[in-house]
Amino acid sequence: MSSTSIPSPKQAALGAASPAASGGRPLEFLAFTLGDEEYGIDIQKVQELRGYDAVTRIANAPEFIKGVVNLRGIIVPIIDMRIKFALGTPTYDQFTVVIVLNIGGRVVGMVVDSVSDVITLAAEQIKPAPEMGAALDTDYLIGLGTLEERMLILVDIDRLMSSEEMGLVERLAA
Repeated sequence: MSSTSIPSPKQAALGAASPAASGGRPLEFLAFTLGDEEYGIDIQKVQELRGYDAVTRIANAPEFIKGVVNLRGIIVPIIDMRIKFALGTPTYDQFTVVIVLNIGGRVVGMVVDSVSDVITLAAEQIKPAPEMGAALDTDYLIGLGTLEERMLILVDIDRLMSSEEMGLVERLAA
């Protein structure tokens, strides 16, 4: 009988962020919705999922930064992705979820309409994002993940959160 080695959390954390770097290993993405679209982010960046609670507003913060919450002694900025991606007026209900991310040692929360599941994609299921002109900045996309009838817009959450306009996470060393 053969044994299968399971990577340690540290080995898993060192896993690839891009399909090209994955060496053919399947990648796991947390699937969430914003409006009518389904998105995915690298599951290794997710610290926890929480319901949407009231936030403390910060004066002069950009509109997409809803405010901050105190999460077990850590002050966490909360970003509303519907506002960030200009996807209409957000509504907050029992399905609204805050995905708490740990990116470059910084904890950030992002508000999404709902979270569905964790999806495993092989490298061949991830297609490059088409150029969309000014309508959508593809700099923050890994590509499009295809799984049967579903298509996930795969977001490079490291790049998005460390972008100059967000200013929430220090630039990651390239």
